[in-house]
Amino acid sequence: MGETGSASGEGKLSGQFLDAAIGLLRRVRDEEAGSVTAAGELLADTVAAGGRLFAFGAGHSSLAAQDLVYRAGGLALMNLLTVPGVVGVDVMPATLGSALERVDGLASTVLNCSPLRAGDALVIISLSGRNALPVEMAMSARALGVKVIGVTSVAYTTATEPRHSSGTFLKDHCDVVLDSKIAPGDAELSLDTVPAPFAPASTVVTSALLQAVMATAAGCLADRGIEPPLLRSGNVDGGLEWNERVFEEYGDRIFYRQ
Repeated sequence: MGETGSASGEGKLSGQFLDAAIGLLRRVRDEEAGSVTAAGELLADTVAAGGRLFAFGAGHSSLAAQDLVYRAGGLALMNLLTVPGVVGVDVMPATLGSALERVDGLASTVLNCSPLRAGDALVIISLSGRNALPVEMAMSARALGVKVIGVTSVAYTTATEPRHSSGTFLKDHCDVVLDSKIAPGDAELSLDTVPAPFAPASTVVTSALLQAVMATAAGCLADRGIEPPLLRSGNVDGGLEWNERVFEEYGDRIFYRQ
C-alpha cells in the first residue's frame, strides 16, 4: 500500500495509484499467465461444444461481469447471470446488496430458475470469495455439470474467515481460479491525515484479467478453425449489420436479447 505524509500533492497521489494498479497488472500478467490460458481454453472448449457462457458478480464485482456482456470486441455468447438486489448498487438501501450476499440458499434458487445447464461455463467474480452467495453459486453450478471459472483474491483466504456454512471459499469450488492479487481491504493508498486506506484497484485488475481471458478464448477458437463469435462496435460503419449476423447465428445461446 502506498504511503505519503500529506495530501498536498493530488497529482502525486494519482500517480501513486496508477503505479499501484500497473504493478498489480504486471503481477497478474506474470503470475497468472497459466490460469488465464486455462480459463480461455475452457471458454473456447465450451463454445466449440455448443455450450453457453455466463458471468456473475455481486456488488462492485458485478461491474467486471457486466463488462463482458454485449461488449464490442467481446464474445457475443457471454450472458449476465443476475441475482435481484445484488447487481451493483441498484437497490435501496445500497447495503441490502451486501446483506443478500450472505444469505444461504439464494444462489441455488437463482440457478434453478436460470437457463444454465450441463456443458455451460460460468465466470464467478468475488473479490473476497468468502460470502455465501458466490460459494454456493460455484458449488451448485458444478453440481449441474457447469464449468466454473472463479476470479478472486486468494489473499483473503488467509486473512478472513469464510461465511458459508461449508467453511470454504469460492476458490475451493472452481475448475480454474484467477487470482487478482488484491490485498484484503482493496485500498492501495494511505495518508497520515486520512484515517482509512483508500483508492481501490480491484475493478481495474479484474476487468483486465477477464479481457485477457476473452482474448485467449478468441485466439483458441481461431486456432481450431472456428470463427470467434465476436461483436463489433455499433458506432463503426458495418458494425450493426455484423452484430445482427452474429445474433442470428448464435441466437439460441444469447439470452440478453428477446
